[in-house]
Order: sequence, then C-alpha cells, then structure tokens
Amino acid sequence: MTSLSVEMLAADAVEPITSAGNAQLGIAVLAGIAVIVLLITKFKLHAFLALTIGSLALGAFAGAPLAATIDSFTTGLGKTVAGVGVLIALGAILGKLLADSGGADQIVDTILAKASGRSMPWAMVLIASVIGLPLFFEVGIVLLIPVVLLVAKRGNYSLMRIGVPALAGLSVMHGLIPPHPGPLVAIDALGANLGVTLALGVLVAIPTVIIAGPLFSRYAARWVDIPAPENMIPARPSEDLEKRPGFGVTVATVLLPVVLMLVKALVDIVVDNPDNGLQKVTDVIGSPLIALLAAVLVGLFTLGRAAGFTKQRLSTTVEKSLAPIAGVLMIVGAGGGFKQTLIDVGVGQMILDFSKNWSIPALLLAWLIAVAIRLATGSATVATISAAGLVAPLAEGMGTSETALLVLAIGAGSLFFSHVNDAGFWLVKEYFGMNVGQTIKTWSVMETIISVVGIAFVLLLSLVL
Repeated sequence: MTSLSVEMLAADAVEPITSAGNAQLGIAVLAGIAVIVLLITKFKLHAFLALTIGSLALGAFAGAPLAATIDSFTTGLGKTVAGVGVLIALGAILGKLLADSGGADQIVDTILAKASGRSMPWAMVLIASVIGLPLFFEVGIVLLIPVVLLVAKRGNYSLMRIGVPALAGLSVMHGLIPPHPGPLVAIDALGANLGVTLALGVLVAIPTVIIAGPLFSRYAARWVDIPAPENMIPARPSEDLEKRPGFGVTVATVLLPVVLMLVKALVDIVVDNPDNGLQKVTDVIGSPLIALLAAVLVGLFTLGRAAGFTKQRLSTTVEKSLAPIAGVLMIVGAGGGFKQTLIDVGVGQMILDFSKNWSIPALLLAWLIAVAIRLATGSATVATISAAGLVAPLAEGMGTSETALLVLAIGAGSLFFSHVNDAGFWLVKEYFGMNVGQTIKTWSVMETIISVVGIAFVLLLSLVL
C-alpha cells in the first residue's frame, strides 16, 4: 500500500495546474466540498457522482483548465483503484466466506458459551472486533444483530449493555484498522507503511473500544432502557447448514492476513536490511495483496469446504461477494480522483502554509478536517478519503510511525458524531427499535467517544514514538 508515495504525488504535480493564490484556493476547496455535501445530503446523489462533480467544481473554482482537471481526476481515480481495489475485493470474498460458511456464527457461539453475567459485554466487544476485521461495517451489523437481540432477550440483559459493545467493536475496526476501505485509502494517499499502521492501529483500538464499548454501555443502558424488539430478530446465516468450520481454524483464517502483515512490519523494524533473506521473504508474504490472497485461498478450504460447500457453491459465494462492493470501489476511486485534484491545483502548499501560520499540529489538523467532513457528509469513508487528500502534503518528510499516526488521526476523525445524514445511524435505529433521540444518546455519543478517545491515544503515541 505504499506504492503511491508522497514523492510520487509530488512528481504528479510539480507545477500546480492553476496559478491561483491561497485565498482563491481556500474558497475553491470550501466550494468543492460544499458541492459534495449538498449533492449527498440535499439531493441524495450517490457519493460517486457527488465526488466526481465536486472534483470538477473544485478545479473550476480554482481557475484550472477543464481538461487538466479531468486528467487529474481520472489519474487519481485510476491509481487509487489500482492500489486498493484488489484488496477491497479480497476482503469482501473473505468476509462472505466467513458469513456463509457459518464461521462467524461459530465464533459467536463459542465465545458466548464461555461468557455470562458481567463478562457478556466484554464477550460482545471481542466477537465484534474479531468478526469486524474482514467485514464491512454494514455486513458486520447484519451478522451481529441477531446475536445481540437473542442474547439480550434470553439472558434478560439490557439491549444497550449488549448492543453498544458490539457496535463499538465494529466501528473501531471500520475506522482504524486495514483492510477496511477508509484506512487503506488513507495509507495509500499518505504513503504510510501498512504493517506499522496496522500495529499502531491495534494499540489505539484496544483502549478505545474498551472505553466506548463495555464501559460506556453502562451509562447508555441507563439513558435508554428498552427491550429487544421481537420483530427484528432475523434468521442466522448458518441455520440451514449441516456443519460449519471449527472455532480455532476460523479464528486462525480471519487473523492470518493480520499476522502476516504484522510479521513483515516487525522484521522490517528489527532487521532493516533489504538484502537480508528473511526480510525479502516477509516483504513478499506480508504485502497486503499476498496476505489477503493467502487468507482467501486458505479460507476456501478451512471455511468453505469445512462447511460442505461444493466447488460450484464456492464459486457462487465468491461471485456474490463481489457485486455489493461495486459501489464502494467507485466511491473510493472517485475519492482518489478528488484527492489528486486537490493536490494538482496546489492545495497542498496552502495546507502547509496554514498549518505553519496557525501552529496547529499535523495530527490534530488532520482529525479536525476529517471531523468537519464527517459531520457534513455523514460518510466515514468520504471523510477519510477527502481528509487524506487535503493533508497528504503534511506527510512529506515524516517518519514511518508519524505517517501511520496521521492515518489513524484521520480515521478517528471520520467516526465523529454519526447523525441523521449517516446511513449507519438509521440502520442502528431501526434494528434496535429506537427513536431518533435514543439513537443519538447511544449510537451517536458512542461514535463521538471513539473519535475523541482515538485521537487522544494517537496524540499520546506521538509523544512516545
């Protein structure tokens, strides 16, 4: 994921495609983002189209030639899809195998069988974090909601005491941990090391999910005390299966790409010799493409075949996993085009000047930009993509750890205060049978806690590393 480095970004835009000053560029950026926000929120236009039109508007307001703006957008789109598209597809295949084979249900049932009473919220956050690694947020919710509702009903637990930890686990994975689309694009845009970002992301994620999940759920349960809605308990994916994969092999398959990427990062730090044989091997097997591809190939046997899937069923599962991510890929690609347009019109130097003049730390500035776009658009992915494009120049000259922390700062900001313009807000509201006020008191506050605690730990790590 470091193929699109800051140096390459700079090479693509040695000379800005416009001679506009900082004042005009600032107005152009605000106008471009305003166009995107307006199209998404007011006219309900798909984020792909909104980002495309917003990129063209940005170039127009900055005084750049239309042909040059189009070239910048298409170049950025192509590079982004080439960099992260295959990884998103592989992650989707692994997630579909996990769901359809009953592997996700096996993880859930095994952990819940060993948990009871006060440990149940901690069990839920553990389940959500493990399952959330390879799954998109919305898919994770659909998988976990039946479990949350059943556990709350049968164990006579508060719905919020069980549900908030599960949502926190999914949300933290979605915002901070690759191979989710947002973190992957930010890593790509900033030229960050994926393994180091993953390792630091885990360090930030653990305390963040504990505070926003099991600890906050105590208060959420007091503020919103509602029973599990009877009509919202759907069938579980593995109910029609005669058998399903074992717990150990399922967890090992899910964690395989994470382990491979972390091993690569560790060897790179300890050995730090490109000619070393061990480092050459780990550089290959720990690259995101090979790590995720290995997990998918292993999962075909450990998950699919273990569940009794035929070759045809496996082929169908893989095929079905790719269709739902078409929209995600297009949004990510258009976000990459918007990012490249920002860079090519000269916004990078403007951001550098701004950060110097106002003495705002790069990490905090990145978080604030992501927060603003998140509040406006409601999309964590759009916030991450746009913020990464805006602050990419700040990564130039940064060390490996600092660049990784910049990615995490953006990810934390992208989760701030989900409200009525976020599809996730309505998904949680309907599944849990809450009204708007109750959803804000629980889900929205939880997202804000994740964002604030996340940036706090990122800043703490920046003092140490």
